[in-house]
Formats: sequence, C-alpha cells, structure tokens
Amino acid sequence: MQPQQKDSESSAGGTKRSVVDRVVGQIRELVVSRGLSIGDSLPTENELAVMFGASRNTVREALRVVRTLGFIETQTKTGTVLSDRSDEAIRELFAFQMTLSPASFRDVQGFRRIIEVGLGDQVLLTATDADFDELDRINRQMLDADTPLAAAEGDFAFHTALISLTRNQTLIETYRLLRPVIHHIMTVGKTQRPAMRATFEAHAEIIAAMRRRDRIAYAYLMSRHMDYALRFFEPGVVYDSQSREQDAAGFSDPDT
Repeated sequence: MQPQQKDSESSAGGTKRSVVDRVVGQIRELVVSRGLSIGDSLPTENELAVMFGASRNTVREALRVVRTLGFIETQTKTGTVLSDRSDEAIRELFAFQMTLSPASFRDVQGFRRIIEVGLGDQVLLTATDADFDELDRINRQMLDADTPLAAAEGDFAFHTALISLTRNQTLIETYRLLRPVIHHIMTVGKTQRPAMRATFEAHAEIIAAMRRRDRIAYAYLMSRHMDYALRFFEPGVVYDSQSREQDAAGFSDPDT
C-alpha cells in the first residue's frame, strides 16, 4: 500500500468524522490485503499516518473506533494487535444501553417472548427425548445454586439450551450477545428463594408440555414465564452495576 497525499482535515464535525471513517476503512483494507490474523501486529500510528496520508490524531481516533469494536487491542511490547473481542465488545454495548434505560429491560423481555414462544412450532417437531432430558438436567442444577448469580447462570443455561434446539446459529449468537442484559434480569429475579423455586417449576412445566408435543400449552407456559420477570422491574428504576453486585451477593427472605 503506497503512502497517500495527506488530506486537509477540517475541524468541522462532519468533515473530521468522514476522514476518521475513511481511515477506519483503510485499516480494514490493510488487514485484508496483508492477510493479517488474530495476534498479528498493526503498523505504528506514525507508519499508518504516512500510509494513509492522515494526521496522527486522525489515525489515533480511527484506532480507537476499531478498538471499541473489539477488533484490536494494545499489548505491552508488541503494540497494537488484532483481537477477537468483537463479540465481547458488542455485548458490552448492549449492557451499557440497558443500564441507561429500564424500559429496555422490558423490550428485551418482549424480544425473548417473540423468540422463545415462537420457536415452539419448530422445536416440538425436531427435538428428541434426549434433548428434553438434557433440559431437565440443566433445570435441576439450578436448584443447587447458593447465590442469585449462580441461579441466574443456571437459568440462562436452560434458555440457551432451549434456543440451541432450533439449530439456528444466527438466533443462537444473537441470544448470546444479549447475555449481559438477560443475565441481569435473571439475577434480579433470583434474589428471593421462592422466585428461584418458581422458575424451576415453570421450566419443568414447559419441558412437560414439550414432551407431550403440546404447542398450545408450550406457548402459554412460556409466555407466562416471560411475564413473571417483569414484576421485578418497576418503572423509573435504573438497575446499575452496583445494584447488580448487591443482587448477586445472596438470597433475601421475602418476609423480612
């Protein structure tokens, strides 16, 4: 890649943004043209500035964009290297958005309702008794949890296993990207032991309906299960990282 003539970089927001976007694209093209892979180093900021005909500040901002997306990271001694943190970066962006807006928690539950109720028609046609046995096993493990966080892990494992029965990789990955938000909803709902027991029993009823290949019962039970979590999220309450840590600390007694 030959050095390009340096662009005139205006301080105006639109022009500056377009220059940064151009450099982001050039970094992507550089990675492809050189056949770079995870762990390989990128040229230094100075070298990139010369190659792309841009200022160091523009290159630094472009690298910040690429780093935010999880495609690069800075390592001691080796400098900037290609990374495989893109999935993690996207999950963090989801988690940040959900912390800002409690209404988004309800949106996520609505998304889950559409997906998890809707998958019944397909899964009930293709799932095997062994699949249902595995769901039972995962559900029973949740009862052994000694903290709300551990119980939420078991709850998420159950729903992930259910989603996986669709054999739809796009759907599975989308669900995993939402893990921080879904996991938080589940953690808040497990701070009281009766709620954990109710979740276990709801899962058991859902599995029983699936074993009977009863699509109507499955849809009703899953829809009711999705509604159950909403009671833990009052309008106007922001559930931030501090409340998540408090929720995960231990079970509470609803009678105290």
